[in-house]
Amino acid sequence: MVGGGMGGIVLARDLAAAGLSVVLFEASDRLGGEVSRHVVAGIALDAGAESFATRGGTVAGFATELGLGDDIVLPDPRGAWLHEADGESFPIPRTGLLGIPGDPSAADVRAVVGEAGVRRALDDAELPAEVGTEETTLGGLVRARMGDAVVDRLVSPIVSGVHSLHPDLLAVDRVAPGLRSALQREGSLAAAVLGLRALAPAGSAVAGIRGGLARLVDPIVADLERHGVDVRLGTRVRSIDETSVETADGEHVRARQVVLAVGDHDAVALTTRASSVPPGAITLATLVVDRPELDAAPRGTGVLVAPGSTGLRAKALTHATVKWSWLADLAGGRHVLRLSFDSPVVDRGTPDAEVRDAALADASTLLGVDLAERHLVGFGRATWDAPRRAEAAAVTEPVVEVVQAGGAVAGRGLAAIVAHSRRQAATLVASLSSPPSRD
Repeated sequence: MVGGGMGGIVLARDLAAAGLSVVLFEASDRLGGEVSRHVVAGIALDAGAESFATRGGTVAGFATELGLGDDIVLPDPRGAWLHEADGESFPIPRTGLLGIPGDPSAADVRAVVGEAGVRRALDDAELPAEVGTEETTLGGLVRARMGDAVVDRLVSPIVSGVHSLHPDLLAVDRVAPGLRSALQREGSLAAAVLGLRALAPAGSAVAGIRGGLARLVDPIVADLERHGVDVRLGTRVRSIDETSVETADGEHVRARQVVLAVGDHDAVALTTRASSVPPGAITLATLVVDRPELDAAPRGTGVLVAPGSTGLRAKALTHATVKWSWLADLAGGRHVLRLSFDSPVVDRGTPDAEVRDAALADASTLLGVDLAERHLVGFGRATWDAPRRAEAAAVTEPVVEVVQAGGAVAGRGLAAIVAHSRRQAATLVASLSSPPSRD
């Protein structure tokens, strides 16, 4: 197993639990990847993902297996807002999927896209079902069915905030699996959205873990130890094929099967001849502030920012102590704000002081409450690799064919990664449980 992020450790756990011998290589000094924690102002906080999609019940079921079922919590129901490029802010419409409205004529949709935008979006119900199904990106599909206003004012800020790419650069089948087939089945994009929402569990579309999502990692690591997985931290892999691994130190390890469970950029480096291009960066800036004026939750659980918004560098803000009641209790009256930035606006080389000041300035604008350095109790920063664009992934042909898991193939989001890893584990257990051939 090459890669010790969530995809790799979930898969390794299931394989080892089935009696297979597993060696796991991880280049960093810890397991869990983007599901990690840091301490800011004495509060242990998620440094990466802080919620998971509830669809399919995948993560909730897995958390229950790990003994954390009683600690699954739902976010505050007030929901988040959109900050549009023209400076206006609106609550996110309630009946949508990735910003695609299930009811284009709803008042909360009308407030965001305007009368002309609603009229164009309602054309969706009159168009033949096949219109847009040839589009490969999410933005292309929604534009073909509902027009520019829905993409630019609804889908773009939501998708860019969640997936760190514009919808015109995201493969629709990866970010919204089943949407195109639902369109063909239901006859319109709005009906497809409502149909997919009806299949989701009742209640919130996302959930979290009391104490933070990073709590998932510890029981998985304990299971790896219990099942005898040979975990090799700080070990970078130079090359792979279907049955062998070569580390950067020159060690060769042979196995019946090699599984690659890394992110987009590492997967390209290990499986293709494509030139190595440094990945973009997503920077998470966490502010802990003492500002009682934020008690009123002026923008609910947070704000997603439309691309091109003047004077703003952040793409999203989460008011974490509004979103999660357990965190509000832990913070003791202080407020925890998480702001995310994309490169090159903020990159790995941007000084901490500049990131901190940008976060304070953007939070002030987005929340409508002045936040200055005197209000700051603590600041933390984490940086992660950005996903690859759809067109880049499409033209990169692998020359090494191996079983893969993790974000490079499952897409972003814990629900997708856990579900994919568990399916891969079941397939591998079935194929590897028989004795190896002596040929």
